[in-house]
Amino acid sequence: MQALYDQIQVYLNMDEEISFKEFSGFYRKVLAELGEVHETLDEEMVWKSLFIVENVMSNAEGRAKQGKGSESKKYAKMAQRLELWAKNLAARLGEAGYTEEDISERFNKMLEEGTPTEAK
Repeated sequence: MQALYDQIQVYLNMDEEISFKEFSGFYRKVLAELGEVHETLDEEMVWKSLFIVENVMSNAEGRAKQGKGSESKKYAKMAQRLELWAKNLAARLGEAGYTEEDISERFNKMLEEGTPTEAK
């Protein structure tokens, strides 16, 4: 999951959008990895997994609304499938005692982690 977390940070800081093919490939990697390791994730990886899922899901939703035709429908389906993972991972954090506010605060920090620092 760490490699996927590192990659989502790269994507979030890009100026241009990635292609449908690349987006779809990343989405498939996320689902495959979650399917394999979700039961063994430690708390830190649950945070990172939820961050990945939420970001891919929101991007898929945005692309579904922007586009037309089959790609738009595919993005919508990706978002739907990821919503189940988001609920699962958020529930695990809830069971560990975290609130929605905690999750939002942590996500803001995670976004900052991936922001390149300006050269001085």
